[in-house]
Amino acid sequence: MAAKITYTIQEELGDLSEASNGWKKQLTYTSWNNRGENFDLRSWNPDHTAMTKGLTLTKEEILKLKDILNNIDFDKY
Repeated sequence: MAAKITYTIQEELGDLSEASNGWKKQLTYTSWNNRGENFDLRSWNPDHTAMTKGLTLTKEEILKLKDILNNIDFDKY
C-alpha cells in the first residue's frame, strides 16, 4: 500500500496556465508531509484535492532559476 501524501498550500503565488477542464498549472509555496515549505510547480484541480506530478524547489534553487530565466535571450528561441 502506498503511503498517504499530505500537503498544505501556504500560498498560491501565481497561475501559469489553465486547462479547459479547470486544472491550473500553479506556482505555490507548499509543505509536503509536514516538512518545511518549498516552492512547488504543478497542475491542480480547482479545489486542490488532486494534482499532477510536479517539481519542488528550495529557495536557493528558485533564485538560481530566476537568474537563469533573466539571462535567457527568448528572441533566440
